[in-house]
Amino acid sequence: MDEYENTQSPSSDFDDSSSFQSTTSMANPSCSHWWHGPFYLVMSITLVYIAFTSTNHSRPESPLPPAHGLAFNASRALRRHGGFHITATLLQISPELFLSGPESTLFAIRDSAISNLTVPPWAMRQLLRYHAAPSALPMAALVKKPPGFCFKTLLDNKNLIITKNDPQSGSIKINNVSISDPDLFLEGPFSIHGVSGPFDVDQSPPCDQITFPESNGTDHLPVDWTRIVRLLSSNGFISFAIGLNSVLDNNIFENLRCVTIFAPPNSGFISSTSPFLDRIVRVHILPQSFTYVELSAADNSSLMTLVPGYNLTVDKFSGNLGINGVEITRPDLFLSEKFVLHGISREFDVVELFSSFI
Repeated sequence: MDEYENTQSPSSDFDDSSSFQSTTSMANPSCSHWWHGPFYLVMSITLVYIAFTSTNHSRPESPLPPAHGLAFNASRALRRHGGFHITATLLQISPELFLSGPESTLFAIRDSAISNLTVPPWAMRQLLRYHAAPSALPMAALVKKPPGFCFKTLLDNKNLIITKNDPQSGSIKINNVSISDPDLFLEGPFSIHGVSGPFDVDQSPPCDQITFPESNGTDHLPVDWTRIVRLLSSNGFISFAIGLNSVLDNNIFENLRCVTIFAPPNSGFISSTSPFLDRIVRVHILPQSFTYVELSAADNSSLMTLVPGYNLTVDKFSGNLGINGVEITRPDLFLSEKFVLHGISREFDVVELFSSFI
């Protein structure tokens, strides 16, 4: 490591290692950076492991020489920006960890977040590959993707999903982690974005279930209600799932091609007898699909439900988005080309629905 550092000029970007050496060489035991020693020792071991395993796992034709030049430029950009020195170092010593093809996007974890991780070297390698995607996704492309857009990573069978895309603020979250520093580096089909923390590998979504295709040709297909009932049940909305399943024989459900469902938590409304239950369920369903971002843009708009003449209103209270005064607590619970599921804090007030039966 010393030999590698000595090849740099005095103004080199490897200032983290230099500051560590100067700090540890001081004999003053009251130094406020006493923790640098253990951290850099562990990180040095991790870097050596990653460099060794990345070399062994790489194919003979990868990385190509241009990839090394690209990684070097990206590394310099991250060091100049500050806060991403660990990722910058990895790009120089093991570019094949992040670059696997003609297109790549890297979500760089801040040094401060990495220093708080307690994972073995082999797990760190997997975590880092989970933050790289074999596709070109600069910020200009990401802002055009809807919440629920799913894409693959370099970690086998592990994917990432856009969980928030606010066109007004420009805020984007991947796996519920904010992109804190967009477009840290852009060169050709290679992009780097800084993220405020690491993505949780255990929350990897199945892309085949939620990817929004560019063109699908399935507009004529009906909504898969069996799948919706199953998803509602598995996500804790059991009573609403039971209620929905019991009224699906209504012909109105057969003719729908896309829907938005606002699922309330478990309650006693399923004890209502038909046709009350039928109306209660249908007032929580829209014959159009609306993501959370689309609902946010439709503030104060009126939304038609499956109950004729009964509409819902998009509103905001206490800074949160709501429908008819009911907060959306689990936005974009599930997204597909045919339906969108949102969890809400309680069922809508449906007293007036019963007036025609009294």
